[in-house]
Amino acid sequence: MGNGDIELDADIVVVGAGMSGLYALKALRDRGFRVIVLERAPEVGGTWYWNRYPGARCDIPSLEYSFGFDPELEQEWEWTEHFAAQPEIERYLNHIADRYDLRRDIRLSTGVSAMTFDATTDTWVVDTETGERLRARFCVMATGGLSAPHRPDWPGLDTFAGEIVQTSLWPEDGVELEGRRVGIVGNGSSGVQAIPELAEVAGHLTVFQRTAAFTWPSQNRPLTEAEQAEVKSRYRELRAAQYASPLATAHTTGAVIFTFADPDKRILESTADEREAALAEHGFSAARIWGDAAKDLEANEMAVELFREMVRRTVHDPEVADSLCPKDYPIGCKRPVLDNGYFETFNRDDVTLVDLRKDPVVEVVPAGVVTASGTKELDVLVFATGFDAVSGALTRIDIRGTDGRLLRDEWTDGPRTLMGFAAAGFPNLLMIIGPGSVGVLATYPPHIELQVGWIADLLDHLRATERTCVEAEVEAQDAWCAEVEAAAAGSMFLAPNCSSWYNGGNIAGKARNLPIYLGGLDRYMARANEMAANGYEGFALR
Repeated sequence: MGNGDIELDADIVVVGAGMSGLYALKALRDRGFRVIVLERAPEVGGTWYWNRYPGARCDIPSLEYSFGFDPELEQEWEWTEHFAAQPEIERYLNHIADRYDLRRDIRLSTGVSAMTFDATTDTWVVDTETGERLRARFCVMATGGLSAPHRPDWPGLDTFAGEIVQTSLWPEDGVELEGRRVGIVGNGSSGVQAIPELAEVAGHLTVFQRTAAFTWPSQNRPLTEAEQAEVKSRYRELRAAQYASPLATAHTTGAVIFTFADPDKRILESTADEREAALAEHGFSAARIWGDAAKDLEANEMAVELFREMVRRTVHDPEVADSLCPKDYPIGCKRPVLDNGYFETFNRDDVTLVDLRKDPVVEVVPAGVVTASGTKELDVLVFATGFDAVSGALTRIDIRGTDGRLLRDEWTDGPRTLMGFAAAGFPNLLMIIGPGSVGVLATYPPHIELQVGWIADLLDHLRATERTCVEAEVEAQDAWCAEVEAAAAGSMFLAPNCSSWYNGGNIAGKARNLPIYLGGLDRYMARANEMAANGYEGFALR
């Protein structure tokens, strides 16, 4: 890499050994780079290592939520369910680590505390939480979009006499739940998945709801051998469809889980009979079939009312049903959630819903949680309270670029990048699915393959042309940020009454914006490839 006299520990340090980090290691090592991966967990797997709570599973079909870079891997791996559960995905990622001999270049239980760019040598100095210091020409951040757990700071939390756990930091040896009084806080994807499972084992389950969820029955089921064989017989065609799709989807096997909006179907022009017919045919998904609900808040509210009607028809207690009805934000503002019997769980005698909008938390005491209506006695308190998403895993590291600038300070008003690959002022720092890319909206494995391939091509180009430095240009970064903003305009993600982890609204003090490109993965990669073809236009190569 033209290192001169500098002693480098590696050409590239990759931070994170989840899906992105594992594939980055394989792809970059295959091209002859010396790579070291640093991972704070004691095992590989990233999100699928940490999130091992009861009920954790993927909401994308298994046959699509998998890598396509090796046809042999595709053929040999057998998925058991349409939507795979956490243990199966974790096994898959461990299989990849073993199959391609990746572990020899991964340092586990090695979190990164600080990274400092040395402009005199065009290298990064990386400090780990274990006290090591490494020097590399490039750093590739494979830190994930949902990997910085967030927990509310309730008064008295440290006085609780029972056990406190987070879904996103679930202990590897599990939690004793049988017959105990369990409380869970949060009704996003993790909470919705965990609640039915916890209800099965707890003596009593108390659900502390902050915001009612839009969630749809997953219709999950085992995959048959015939279904797998059929998909495996046309995997190249399926992957091509994923790589060329706005969301990296190919709509594989089985039941159509979501009924997607028909642009010609307008709820504002519908009759009561037509809406009732939609409920009869689509159930909860009747809320999602109307094209005008995606952009028009009045139409969206009518669609939400169909969803509420399904909640009222499912949950027996009218007061509980009312609390479980989303009222103050539109469909499309938050990620759709898939569930296995979520609303039905609230018909059980051993499950209590505490609506924190009506009955707010006062404090936590040794015996449990005190709300305005009294004390809820608990043995275990589970926080399913989400993440400092998209940028949080990056801003939690002290990343210092040129002139000592700190990344989290630069991003106080929201992250700014050139296509999510790089940030001006932070040379030789590259991001996989970073803020400003299509991010979590596209299926991760094919999305990761495309982005890592692009990064690997860039690093190959630098090596071939004997350049030691690449940096996003400010003007190009500003233009891209404006494009991301323009693509988000009018979407429900930024509706006035939308507060979600997509736009930072779930974290106190975090800037409210949408650092995700809504133009689709197909348009995004076309742009990235065009920039590459024009000599990496928008990037300064030195």
